[in-house]
Amino acid sequence: MNQRPDTAERAALTPRVVVEAALALADAEGLAAVTIRRLAKDLGVTPMALYWHFRNKDQLLDGMVERICEKIDLTADPSRPWAAQLRALLASMLGVLRSHPATAPLFSTHSTASEANLRMTEVLLDILRRGGFSPAEATQVARHALTTLTGLVGAVPGTTTPDDERARQLLESLPPEQYPRLVEAAGPLSVCEDPDGYFAFGLDLLLAGIEAMARRDR
Repeated sequence: MNQRPDTAERAALTPRVVVEAALALADAEGLAAVTIRRLAKDLGVTPMALYWHFRNKDQLLDGMVERICEKIDLTADPSRPWAAQLRALLASMLGVLRSHPATAPLFSTHSTASEANLRMTEVLLDILRRGGFSPAEATQVARHALTTLTGLVGAVPGTTTPDDERARQLLESLPPEQYPRLVEAAGPLSVCEDPDGYFAFGLDLLLAGIEAMARRDR
């Protein structure tokens, strides 16, 4: 690793190019597929050309988190109520995470102090402070909100598969006198036919909880 990469290789690459390639690979094949060697192969360069920008895989993963944060719309309309501003911010976060679902786990393992992450956190905390939460409360809400959003994306419901069909049949075959609610919910428990509705409901539920906490504290 002491050998310097070829000048042409270094000129053709930038940290942004490498990170975008890593995100595309994670989207296509999952986070486990993202390695320095695999990215070098996909980009047609030697691994040393990537090490010039990222010393190790952890730095690359940090870069992926930073890029995700950069894609979030942090524009807050000061004329709107704080709850509406919060909804817009969290909706943007959810939309970006849905575009790169494989990266969701990184937000619990690679909390970086990048400028993009700091700006996102600052805007989120400022909205919550204007909602009446104390600094400690705003921190708790922000943490739980991020955990909720990444959890929603990390468990994206799919379309019907043979396993889903078997699960539905199993639930429907349960004794209805003993498990009436499981039997009646066999369909929705087995497969989500409306992923957009699933995410919208999850966001509504999160925001309703935050607003209820704000009213309670007042």
